[in-house]
Amino acid sequence: MTNRLDFDAVNRAALSALPAVLHRLLPGGKAVAGEYVVRNPRRADRSPGSFKVNLRTGRWADFASGDKGGDAVSLVAYLEDVNQGKAARLLSEMLGLGGAQ
Repeated sequence: MTNRLDFDAVNRAALSALPAVLHRLLPGGKAVAGEYVVRNPRRADRSPGSFKVNLRTGRWADFASGDKGGDAVSLVAYLEDVNQGKAARLLSEMLGLGGAQ
């Protein structure tokens, strides 16, 4: 039996529960025009506005720092300062998928 992680499956599951995932990862944000807008916890962000996550696609960006990514796994990697594999495992566990998919 393999212990490989299916990144696509983890991202699909995260996308289907994205508002709840974002509220857990980035509390205090709000949905504005199809995007989750919140302060970036990785820098001294004084007010929400430049850090956004697209609620339909999962793409995210901090327009002040230039940091960006295309999915929930990359967002977790950025927020937790871990590699993509560790981020996928953390997200998989958060979603109740177990460590490997």
